[in-house]
Amino acid sequence: MKIDLTDTTASKVNKALVEGRRAIGTPAVGMVLTMVIVTDEENAYDSIKAAEEASREHPSRTLVVIKRHARSPRDRQGNRLDAEVRVGADAGTGETVLLRLYGEVSQHADSVVLPLLLPDAPVVVWWPVDAPEVPAKDPLGALAQRRITDTYAVEDPLSALAARAASYAPGDTDLAWTRLTPWRSMLAAALDQAGAEITSAAVESEAENPSAELLARWLGVRLGVPVERVTTAGPVITAVRLGTAGGEIRIDRPDGPLAQLTLPGQPQRTLALKVRTTSELIAEELRRLDADEMYAIALRGDGTKERVQHA
Repeated sequence: MKIDLTDTTASKVNKALVEGRRAIGTPAVGMVLTMVIVTDEENAYDSIKAAEEASREHPSRTLVVIKRHARSPRDRQGNRLDAEVRVGADAGTGETVLLRLYGEVSQHADSVVLPLLLPDAPVVVWWPVDAPEVPAKDPLGALAQRRITDTYAVEDPLSALAARAASYAPGDTDLAWTRLTPWRSMLAAALDQAGAEITSAAVESEAENPSAELLARWLGVRLGVPVERVTTAGPVITAVRLGTAGGEIRIDRPDGPLAQLTLPGQPQRTLALKVRTTSELIAEELRRLDADEMYAIALRGDGTKERVQHA
């Protein structure tokens, strides 16, 4: 069910949500959080789709904040809020509200969002593309327990990582870090099996990949060795190599969903290591809303710059 509201207010949007739930006979008590997506019109569709797929695991009220620029005489009439309320089959397992803000209203998005938050429920804010310089101090970010950015979506990912490190506050996270969960799990298991001291490490990836940079920093902190960054044709991270006195521990994923694990003195194994969808990444982030201390450690790293080879 969809309800369109033009030149409206937050109170009218709330009323439409109540009316929509009554019309389809669905209560709001099953929703566990409010997801706020701050995006532009171009990226709104993909972001909403990812959030709705994630809502199958985490039923939520999704508020999509789209700040619009005046392009037509009607847009230039002044400050206003247009909304589209989706409930039932049109909103996954929760509720979705698209909020299009015009004029000065776009400068006060927090005052529009605040009355629409679910009472006594956590708030997560996600910037799919352009995140504020300091997410925790952004008016919308200040409402949230979890703030999700994505340095992979910006023009200069490594500079964005530096900005995230400088502005980090508990509750911040980045999808570049979330993408590493399978790699970190696999590497931890490999190290347990090998039981050897690591003397060197290298991460191979496409150029300027923020996940590879975070993985290298994480390995450097956890293993206490310099980590070499090696540039390959990609896509994304293609291999991790860990040197030991008895031979090399290596995970290779040159392409596709499968990787090869090599341990000293053991036969090579094939493991599943696919590139996950955005909805899977968001669903993982919603499973825990406390501070991710390991992300903070990896984000800051030790500041060491290792040489880069081209393979």
